Amino acid sequence: MNMTQVNITLSHEEVLQVLSGNRDDAFKMLVERILNAVMLAESEQQLGASMHERTEDRQDYRNGIRERILNTRIGSLVLEVPRHRNQPFHTMVFENYQRSEASLIATMVQMVIAGVSTRKVSKVVETLCGTSFSKSTVSELCKKLDSEINAFKTRPLNMNDAPFLMVDATYFKARENHRIVSKAFLVALAITSDGTREIVGFDVFDAEDNYSWQTFFKDLKSRGLEGVHMVISDAHKSILRAITKTYPDAAWQRCQVHFIRNILEETPTRFKEGLKTELRRMFSASTIDEARSLRDGIINDYSPVADKAVAILDKGFEDAMTVMQLPEWLRTKLRSSNWIERLNREFKRRSDVIQIFPNAASILRLMGAVAIEYNDQMSMKQRVFAEKTFNRIKPEVIPKLKDIASSQQALLDAA
Repeated sequence: MNMTQVNITLSHEEVLQVLSGNRDDAFKMLVERILNAVMLAESEQQLGASMHERTEDRQDYRNGIRERILNTRIGSLVLEVPRHRNQPFHTMVFENYQRSEASLIATMVQMVIAGVSTRKVSKVVETLCGTSFSKSTVSELCKKLDSEINAFKTRPLNMNDAPFLMVDATYFKARENHRIVSKAFLVALAITSDGTREIVGFDVFDAEDNYSWQTFFKDLKSRGLEGVHMVISDAHKSILRAITKTYPDAAWQRCQVHFIRNILEETPTRFKEGLKTELRRMFSASTIDEARSLRDGIINDYSPVADKAVAILDKGFEDAMTVMQLPEWLRTKLRSSNWIERLNREFKRRSDVIQIFPNAASILRLMGAVAIEYNDQMSMKQRVFAEKTFNRIKPEVIPKLKDIASSQQALLDAA
């Protein structure tokens, strides 16, 4: 693949502006220069020749420029779009808006039209879109985005061997029937037998309950998510019931990060740091016997001062230690729903701008776009493990996880 070199030249006055002038204006000027240089390089590539160059490879000739405004969150940029004499000029500058940016803008505009926007949102919309925009334009944008997101959300998975599954839920506020209500956004991330991570599902429900989680898991299975042997999540009972009904052979790993958080919430402030250190030491144990010994020591030491916290530890310990059935090198990667937690932080960053969504559809649109973007980023990162490595440990690990799944299901049925 040929890489196009982009050269950017600043005048003496422009350099002084960057160094000593208004930083926002200077940054806008730099971005304008960069994008204009990118389009000039694109033009030269399409023409097959640089300016004033005589070559047999030339495909067309320049025909001046036209100015075009690109509205961004740093303000309006005035860009110089090249024109060609015979063939139209094509650029990725205006097309490369990320879905999440478009979804965020669409949501904010919907809020302004509905008259429910905050002052902050109104200001951002005015900067991005000007003071006039039509409902029909916003509706068309939303339809296009919804179509893309729904295509990803409902795609066939065809995953016959996805041994590890992480699930979580995040809550957002939305307007519904003239009231402000909470909506649960459920998301699932699978790790396949070749170590690839992939967002396999997301959806919006009224709450986290048996109906929502079982519907969510059934959808994953109906689209071809099979071979699940361990599910990592927090301790919501509806998740456990959904696991046993949809993937009865899958063991449950209680997220250790959530578990520590649950324990410390019931710990007096002056004992929290000490207990947190002891818990981390326990979870870092090399064997289950060592971990149980450390747990017993914590219970003995902290029972007199943090009895509620100790009770949570005692009750949830075994479910938080399912991961001990895996080789030590794999435990740290799968003992918590950490990868989804990172995605949740990105959800929070985007939702902080909106605060209250105009409707449930706008939650699905924006958070779905963020999830797809996150999925694209993960696809370029290193795999969790090699397929041959997993196949080597599979004969020993899978039967142990099935035994744990059977024990967990019996306890759930008896509860």
